[in-house]
Amino acid sequence: MFTRTESFRDFTRLYPVISLIILLHILLYIATSLPVFPNRFLFELLSGVNLFIAEGEYWRLVTPIFMHAGFAHLLFNSFSLVLFGPALEQLLGKTKFTLIYLTTGIAANIATLALEPLTYTHVGSSGAIFGLFGFYIAIVVFQKAMMSKENSQTIMTIAVIGLIMTFLQSNINITAHIFGFIAGFLIGAGLYRK
Repeated sequence: MFTRTESFRDFTRLYPVISLIILLHILLYIATSLPVFPNRFLFELLSGVNLFIAEGEYWRLVTPIFMHAGFAHLLFNSFSLVLFGPALEQLLGKTKFTLIYLTTGIAANIATLALEPLTYTHVGSSGAIFGLFGFYIAIVVFQKAMMSKENSQTIMTIAVIGLIMTFLQSNINITAHIFGFIAGFLIGAGLYRK
């Protein structure tokens, strides 16, 4: 479930939404990293800046989901999406997966706006990725038969480690991780609760 054996061509065919998200990650990272004039402007335009969101720039609740602050940030989030996204995209279908990914990412950014100072700036897809973890945990809790015991243990372990690391690493949007996770769990509970 969480091991990838597909070729690149098969992966893009089987998981078009994840492939598109990762392509957006890469293109935006390149566009904002090139040593040309618009790069800083583009990064500043698409980053989540609480003050600007509060003043009506609501696109900043969505665009930070696809932006990253460095190559390691991009690599870690994209790798997490490649490992943990495909099973959900296959289970839910393209439309539902997209809605859950965006909803949990936006919920994480709304929580960041509500709970962090107006000067707070944030980028990254980890709020949405933690939303996927929360969704998986809802499956484990409410629909045990949908996942093998080994896969349930794997996702529980990864989710717990991810939440613990949230508090141990610097420059992490703790609010986004927690509320992305909660949003994913609540959506999953709404879909799978008996």
